[in-house]
Amino acid sequence: MVQKHQSLTTLSNRYHFIDMIEAVAASQPHFSIMLVDVMRFSDVSSAFDHKAGDEILLQIVNRIHEIFGHDLILGRISGDIFGLVFEGRHTEAAMQAKFQHLVEHFKTPLHTNDTAFIADFNVGIASRTKSKLSATKLISLAEAALKQAKNNKHQNYSFVNDNESSVTGRGLALKADLTRALKNNELELYFQPKVNLDTLEIIGAECLLRWNHPLDGVLFPGTLIEAAESYNMMNELGHWTISYALEKAGELNKLGINLPISINLSPSQLYDVSLTRLLTTSIQKYSLQAKMIELELTEDVALSNSLMVKRQLDEIRAMGIMVSMDDFGKGYSNLSFIRDLNLCAIKIDKTFVMELQENPVNKAIVEATKLICDAKNCEVVAEGIETIQQLNILKELGIFSGQGFLFSPAVKFESFIELCKVGDFQQLLLDKIKLSAS
Repeated sequence: MVQKHQSLTTLSNRYHFIDMIEAVAASQPHFSIMLVDVMRFSDVSSAFDHKAGDEILLQIVNRIHEIFGHDLILGRISGDIFGLVFEGRHTEAAMQAKFQHLVEHFKTPLHTNDTAFIADFNVGIASRTKSKLSATKLISLAEAALKQAKNNKHQNYSFVNDNESSVTGRGLALKADLTRALKNNELELYFQPKVNLDTLEIIGAECLLRWNHPLDGVLFPGTLIEAAESYNMMNELGHWTISYALEKAGELNKLGINLPISINLSPSQLYDVSLTRLLTTSIQKYSLQAKMIELELTEDVALSNSLMVKRQLDEIRAMGIMVSMDDFGKGYSNLSFIRDLNLCAIKIDKTFVMELQENPVNKAIVEATKLICDAKNCEVVAEGIETIQQLNILKELGIFSGQGFLFSPAVKFESFIELCKVGDFQQLLLDKIKLSAS
């Protein structure tokens, strides 16, 4: 049988795959997404080389087409995770049968470098039974199902659909927590100062979400974000965050504190068609300058080749809002995309800053990032600065913007206002630096 794919490069990547799902969602009321994670694939990579790994993955892709048909919509979500789309209505039993067919077929070994490899999989499936459910939300359900499949002890398979009764008790509890938190004003944004490393002046702030839990006190909102991502409420949480952040930016302006405010955007928000309308409305409502708002994107989102993401980012920039890349170096940067991407700043991930003294490679990565930012005429910001030694090295490298516990953790809005009293904050930092140096 003729192979559908001669190379992995002909496979749709994550973002093109999402675009194809959106096209299916627009034309088909019912369909299912299957995410297939190749287990123990690192065994191949470790034993041989990258080429051998690609050969195994290519065999898997072509076998999947052999099982389910050459017209199957299939994409590569990440290194060893593939996405499949099955059009039409499918029951849980029908999708489990497809899973069993997949597993049985791959009991026949694959071969590379005269060595056999038996592929096994974690599989998460989500089915759309309600035509109103968006493609983005169904993808989130499939990702949640895959996560559950990886945690299952006996069968590496999990199925969900968009029916409320299909979610687990824990999921319902998480969703109830998020709903209550939004309704009862349990969420709050803390503000971490961004500092000029030379003058020690506050030059901006990053907004970070906190959860005032009624029983457990102030918490990092990891479980709420998990609930929002898994149960299709990320846009609702994102709307709250943007509205609250811009309201507080307006309050700062009234106090004469004119500082740019940074807000983290989740990937799903860039697929939300109401995002630009929310930004426009909030800017007008709180009498803000668009250039004083900075939206921070993670590396994978910033470098997305999704047409919808690109369109959203173009509209955001056209409004005058700044766009930066957060946690640079943490993901899989494509330098050609970075070259062409219009950014106001690149934020170096804290993992490179925290070991500046011990690891010369980290220092080289920071230097390289500085060169890229200089060529692009954008700012470079160091995250996670905790020691005087890190501060001094960064200044030697010509980096003069940063944030971290050396200056201040993220604090309540009222405390941030107090920090903005220029003389007090600078003097406190100078005293802290002198004390550390002695």
